[in-house]
Amino acid sequence: MTFLRWNRLPALGVGLLLLACGGGSGGGTGPCTPGAATQLVKTSGDPAPWYFNNPLPAALSVTARDANNCPVPGVAITWAPASGGGGVTSPSTTNASGVATATDSIGSSSPQMVTATFAGLATPVTFTVTATAPPTSAAVDVKDNFFTPQSRVMQSGGTVTWTWTGAGLHNITYTGGPTPRPADGANRTTGTFSSAITTVGTYTYVCTNHGGMTGTVTVVH
Repeated sequence: MTFLRWNRLPALGVGLLLLACGGGSGGGTGPCTPGAATQLVKTSGDPAPWYFNNPLPAALSVTARDANNCPVPGVAITWAPASGGGGVTSPSTTNASGVATATDSIGSSSPQMVTATFAGLATPVTFTVTATAPPTSAAVDVKDNFFTPQSRVMQSGGTVTWTWTGAGLHNITYTGGPTPRPADGANRTTGTFSSAITTVGTYTYVCTNHGGMTGTVTVVH
């Protein structure tokens, strides 16, 4: 039988404490007491391509961490477009999880570069945002029993057209979006239905005959 020597227990306890506090190899995955922020990392990477002269659908996000990778709350983050025009909210402060976000609007050129930094940080974090002109119209197939694609984006003043390609009886019924919303499309099994939309926003719609048959049209500038 092998016994654990008592003089090894204090060292074991210290090792476990270091792991719990993000020490040793770090990682910041467990409970820890953060020190001063020394680094800034992208929380979710560069955003997906979007459209000129429009705000991104999701915020840019960074996380402030200390030397042991513990997230640091209360850090003032300064955001700025470094090139490509557009505008970004500034400043913001990291939350309890060490995360700060900013709303970014792309200008009329691509790519746009946006920096995030805090006082004393040697090198800012840089996001690269690419953009294209939005499509001027959108097309959706009405299948049995789903819309494809389920989500579409088009420019203000464009027309979205649904084409019945299945065999079932379906309709287009708007359920959300800026008001007044476009007129709904009646039940049919063939043909097309179109909506011209000028007001920017996200419009949701369903076929009321079939649960879960939903779609969205996002109208941008």
